[in-house]
Amino acid sequence: MASRLMSQGAVFEFFRRLAEANPAPETELDYGNDYQLLVAVVLSAQATDKGVNKATKALFEEVKTPAQMVALGEDGLKHHIKTIGLFNGKAKNVIALSEILVRDFGGEVPQDRDTLTELPGVGRKTANVVMNTAFGAETFAVDTHIFRLGNRTGIAPGKTVLAVEKQLEKRIPAPFRRDSHHWMILHGRYVCKARRPECWRCAVVDLCQYKDKQRAA
Repeated sequence: MASRLMSQGAVFEFFRRLAEANPAPETELDYGNDYQLLVAVVLSAQATDKGVNKATKALFEEVKTPAQMVALGEDGLKHHIKTIGLFNGKAKNVIALSEILVRDFGGEVPQDRDTLTELPGVGRKTANVVMNTAFGAETFAVDTHIFRLGNRTGIAPGKTVLAVEKQLEKRIPAPFRRDSHHWMILHGRYVCKARRPECWRCAVVDLCQYKDKQRAA
């Protein structure tokens, strides 16, 4: 059974508590600049942040700009990221998007979502992450954790990723909009886990509309 819609007051309190516990949430991807962030997010599709960080540690010491990535080449990039799932396709996309950034954008990462999503390997979620984390935009990147939390808690129920994103855009109060997706990802990764949510140590369990939360505890 689907969770009930969480009240607007409860949504505010949900994020207030998460903000109180972690006032400055950040992505767990390691990066040194906007370009490296874009590459890391592209590589993170169907991979863990920990796995991506391990693969990019040496890569990002060597490659800090799109021009340097183009110079490294597809085979050189594959050598660095071969431990990441789907690395062949990802390497092809990263080299292609790097060539476009050099050719059309002076090596800079564009700040517009439509422009970002035209780059190879960059979907709406990746663009939203980059816009939010690099440029401070109030975007809502919906990954598997956020899709699960949106539906499970009743904050933003929806049958599709886009539907959940639109609900978040509509329902998250102003003070929490910029950092909301970081709080939700971290909460989903470490507390509200997919198979067995750890309700017994959840700071917002009383607000959550999940029907099975007591059985899960």
